[in-house]
Amino acid sequence: MTNLDAEALCRQLAEQIRPHLTPETALVGIHTGGLWLAERLHRELGIGPPLGAIDVSFYRDDYASKGLHASPQRTGIPFNVDGAPVILVDDVLYTGRTTRAALNELFDFGRPASVELAVLVDRGNRELPIAARYCAFTLPEALPRDQNLELQRDDGGRLCLALTQTQR
Repeated sequence: MTNLDAEALCRQLAEQIRPHLTPETALVGIHTGGLWLAERLHRELGIGPPLGAIDVSFYRDDYASKGLHASPQRTGIPFNVDGAPVILVDDVLYTGRTTRAALNELFDFGRPASVELAVLVDRGNRELPIAARYCAFTLPEALPRDQNLELQRDDGGRLCLALTQTQR
């Protein structure tokens, strides 16, 4: 896999989204990397409604087998979801299970007019029929299942992508 410039991909993703925004469009980031990306997009695109954040820990279909994430985060949707066009933001699209969990949680807050998915990278190996409307980069070949592609953020807020081995 070639080195991916997360900062450049973020700018590219913003430009994909920009023509489709309305004054009512709201962003919801999925903790953790998706929220970092959503914060950046929210600021860069000048989106009006406040930024929402979702932690899918309790909505995952593997919750019973894996247990609770070590440090669950707070979910906060500070806008009226009913009738709102929502863009759900995540860093890396993999199996689709995180997106499914986020959709389930989002609908607990109301019924949006539409939900679109924006991701920085699609790494392949989907297990559910989930696809991103906005995607800055799709890997030409799916990553092996024992590798993770993670969005990281340094103390200065700079984003980077790192390839790591899956912890078993």
